[in-house]
Amino acid sequence: MNKLSILSLLLIMSCAGTKTNTKFLNIGANEVVTVTPYDYSYPTDTTFKILSWNVEHFVDQFDDPYIDNAREDTPPENMELRRELFLKALKKADADIVVLQEFESAKYLKQLALDSLPEMGYRFFADIPSHNWYMNVVIMSKFPMGIMYGYGNVNTPLPNYLTETGVQESQNQINTRMWSIEIYPAADYEILLTGVHLKAGRSDRDVAMRKGQLNFLVSQFNRMLAENPDRNMVIVGDFNAIPTSEELSILINNDNLKNAFIDPIDPEIYSHPANDLRWRLDYMLVNKNMHPEIIDNTIKVDNFFPADTMRIISDHLPITGSFLKKD
Repeated sequence: MNKLSILSLLLIMSCAGTKTNTKFLNIGANEVVTVTPYDYSYPTDTTFKILSWNVEHFVDQFDDPYIDNAREDTPPENMELRRELFLKALKKADADIVVLQEFESAKYLKQLALDSLPEMGYRFFADIPSHNWYMNVVIMSKFPMGIMYGYGNVNTPLPNYLTETGVQESQNQINTRMWSIEIYPAADYEILLTGVHLKAGRSDRDVAMRKGQLNFLVSQFNRMLAENPDRNMVIVGDFNAIPTSEELSILINNDNLKNAFIDPIDPEIYSHPANDLRWRLDYMLVNKNMHPEIIDNTIKVDNFFPADTMRIISDHLPITGSFLKKD
C-alpha cells in the first residue's frame, strides 16, 4: 500500500469515529448555523415565556477577592431569606428564559439552579461580567444559546453633554451590563435577546450616558438587521428611564432604527419601588418583526407574592411575557 493510500485510510477511520450533532438551518446567504448539544431535544410546546428582573444586589455568600465592595464582601443578613423567596418566585413564574440584573454571576445562578431548581430544566447560562463590580446582567435558559455579543469594551459617548470645563466624555465602565445573545426556542426558530441595566440617576450626565448606550445598541441592531431584515429582537432589563423619556424614544420613535421597538405595557403601569409603585424603569420591548408573536396581554409587570414580600426580594418588580414560536 503506498503512502497516499495509507493516508486516505487513516483519514476515513478518523472521520468514522467522530459524532457530530450540527443542526443546519437553511444554510445560505444571511442564514445561520447552530450547534445543539448531542442529548438535547426541543420541547414540543409552541409557546415560550421570558422573565426579566432587577433583583437588587443579589450576591452569594462568598467574598470575591477581586471585587472590593462591602456589600459583596459581607452580604446582608437577609440574603438567605431573599434567596429562598427568589427561588420560590422563579418556580411560580416558570419562565423558559430568565434575565436578571444586579445579579452576581452566571456561575452563581447555575449553581442555584442545579441545587434548587433541577426539575425546571435550566441548562444554559451566560453573562459578560464586569472586572471590578459585582452587579451583572445574567441569563439562564431552557433553550440552546448561540453567539453572545458583549459590549463591555465599547466606549460610548455622552451625546450633547460637556463637563464643566467643556470637555466631551465617553465611558465603558458599565457597558458590560449590555449584551445580546442568540437563543433557539425551537430548531427552526431564533430570537436575538438583549439584556441591559442602563446607567442609574436623573442628572443630565446620567441621561446622556443612557443615550450613548442606546445609540450604540441602535447601530448594533441596524448592523444585524442588514444581515437579516426579518430578525426577531427582544430587549429586556432595567433602563433607569420612564416610558416617556428621551432615552426610550431612541428605541421606539427613531427613524434611524431599521426595525423599531414597541413597548406593549401601558405607560401608567409601574414597576418600582416594589411596595410603593411610582414609576416604571423596567421593560420588555419587542421589535416590529417579533410583535405578532406576542401572546395577547401577556407582557406585563408581574408579581408572585404580596407587595411587602416582593420588596424583600427586590426594589423592582419583574417583567414577564409569552410568545409564539412562529416559523
